[in-house]
Amino acid sequence: MADAAKPVATWRKIVAAVLDFVTVFFGGGYAIGSLTGNLTAEDFKLEGMPALILLALVIIYFVAGSKYLGGTIWQRVLYPH
Repeated sequence: MADAAKPVATWRKIVAAVLDFVTVFFGGGYAIGSLTGNLTAEDFKLEGMPALILLALVIIYFVAGSKYLGGTIWQRVLYPH
């Protein structure tokens, strides 16, 4: 008989979502800032189209990760198999 999938604890879902957002926001923000020349001495500063591209990247990351790739990076790390 096949093993029933164990439900994922709520705290794991929240932690995974926060870590995924932080990862894609800062990683994507830095990459977009680097490509568009919007890096400052301390961080990146995105306005206008680069900011919209980052927003689209965050949305695509969560949709593609959840629907097509079997989970986002932190879902794969934190969810039991």
